[in-house]
Amino acid sequence: MANNAILLAPISFLVAVAWTPWFIGQLRAHRMGKQIRVDGPSGHMVKAGTPTMGGWVMVGTTAVLTMAFIREWAIALPLLMAILGFAVYGTVDDFANLRSKEGLGLRVRFKFLWHNGIALAIAAALYFVSGAQTVSVPWLGSFQIGWWFIPLAMVTIFATTSGVNETDGLDGLAGGTTAIAYGAFLAIALLNGQSAVAAFCAIMIGTIMAFLWFNVHPASVFMGDTGSLALGAGLAVVALLTGWVLLLPVVGMVFVVESLSVMLQVAHFKATKGKRIFKMSPLHHHFELSGWEEVQIVQRFWLVGALAAVVGIILAEV
Repeated sequence: MANNAILLAPISFLVAVAWTPWFIGQLRAHRMGKQIRVDGPSGHMVKAGTPTMGGWVMVGTTAVLTMAFIREWAIALPLLMAILGFAVYGTVDDFANLRSKEGLGLRVRFKFLWHNGIALAIAAALYFVSGAQTVSVPWLGSFQIGWWFIPLAMVTIFATTSGVNETDGLDGLAGGTTAIAYGAFLAIALLNGQSAVAAFCAIMIGTIMAFLWFNVHPASVFMGDTGSLALGAGLAVVALLTGWVLLLPVVGMVFVVESLSVMLQVAHFKATKGKRIFKMSPLHHHFELSGWEEVQIVQRFWLVGALAAVVGIILAEV
């Protein structure tokens, strides 16, 4: 069964890579070109007009293959709700970005309502449909936490989607780091005997790799919030289903650090009335303005993500 789950990765890669050029062409034909934020790094202005919302390549392929190959609907349902729900939300935000000359998306208040509403629906599906309520702790074992699982799931989904979304700022950065994180939970799911969760992870890894074929520097398509939010939501649900949600901050260390850099920057800026800790946040922009090449930053973040993933797998086995 493990071999069958892993085999879905190359299958999903081939399916996604086959139709991505057509989809990019459609995005170009309909002028779905990314608006670059005016307060971002000046070097990013050359990326203006690059097709966005390419995340539907990953979401669409993953959704179809999940319905085709994963027969455990109690597992598939929250996963599909996560990637499709947040992809639709992200698409609305991406459309708002296209209409904004400043490269801004939806208002924060509107985002907060969408985010929490979708997260609550997914959390309820996890608890009432999938029966998920287990939290595993390294060295201590597994614990049933009952209905407390619902608020835990909501916080996890909100934090993970936000973290991946903050990481999506350089060509290939979010895609590569999420593929690595899914790889870690693929291993954890297989070790736990959770073949359906492992199969979803394998499908997602294949589609992300196909997307990266076109998204690595210089990118010919961006995933947009459509992709980053969906990838983060799917990853959060995978972690919750395995029971090893407490290892998600370890496996997703890059996303945690990126989010913390934004929170620290904002808090310090307000507290000191204009002073900054970083040259720009999220953290990858700080390194960019410090003189690092884009490819150099992405590759090193991938390496950090890979090391964090290995640590997470090890902790799941202690």
